Amino acid sequence: MTPENAPEGAPRSRWSDLDRPPLNAAALRRAMLRPGGLWTSLDVVPTTGSTNSDLAARAASLEEGAVLVAEEQTAGRGRLDRTWTAPARSGLFFSVLLRPGADVPVERWGWLPLLAGVASATGLARAAGVDMSLKWPNDLLVKIEGEERKTGGILAERAGQDAVVVGIGLNVTLHADELPVPAAGSLALANAISTDRDPLLRAVLRSLEQWYGDWRAAGGDPGPSGLQAAYAAGCATLGRTVRAELPGDRTVTGEAVALDGDGRLVVATEDGERQPISAGDIVHLRPAG
Repeated sequence: MTPENAPEGAPRSRWSDLDRPPLNAAALRRAMLRPGGLWTSLDVVPTTGSTNSDLAARAASLEEGAVLVAEEQTAGRGRLDRTWTAPARSGLFFSVLLRPGADVPVERWGWLPLLAGVASATGLARAAGVDMSLKWPNDLLVKIEGEERKTGGILAERAGQDAVVVGIGLNVTLHADELPVPAAGSLALANAISTDRDPLLRAVLRSLEQWYGDWRAAGGDPGPSGLQAAYAAGCATLGRTVRAELPGDRTVTGEAVALDGDGRLVVATEDGERQPISAGDIVHLRPAG
């Protein structure tokens, strides 16, 4: 029986949408939790407001490497107080707790959302077979009929003095009529070879563990860890004409020419100035004509 022909008021079961089966929490734990590994706990909840908020609230009582996954988020958050909504079990909505600690100076923690972007893109490229790119600072892009569409986003937030919660939201099986805005996309619409969320989540977590380990071993230095080069190689923003919408209703327009050692986007303006952008909304502008 499908949701469309179920009796009105009938309770939804885990089999209500066979195209969107639930995650197998037990299998995910067996695959991801291992002695000496980064991931120390993994919980899957049916629904919550925000996995970032939930994990941040419990950060003091959790070890590094805690993972919280929600089948549905009712108050998912993105940068600049934007909301993130999607049908239940249509994507991956999860957060991880990291404690870079004494190994990484606090001034380098700003690389964590960029690291999560590289890890997500590389993991999903292998597991889903889609060519993903990164829009600075925290968007995951796919191409659908030749057009770049946002299919995922990343939000990193401090949790106390020594922890960072990194949240990742990814549209997996959303149909065209379910997209929140026309510029959004999903792995399914990008013709992914797999939309099975269990192996996709495992791939992202394994990739994140590898990149985080290398970055931490290098003291958070994006050069020796390979992070800066990897982000630049996969960044669709570099080489483009962009408009940076900055706090205080200021804008900067120019060519995005580099990513500096602090993870800032360097924009070359028409007057020859090179301006590093540390926070703001970036709009990819189409070439004139």
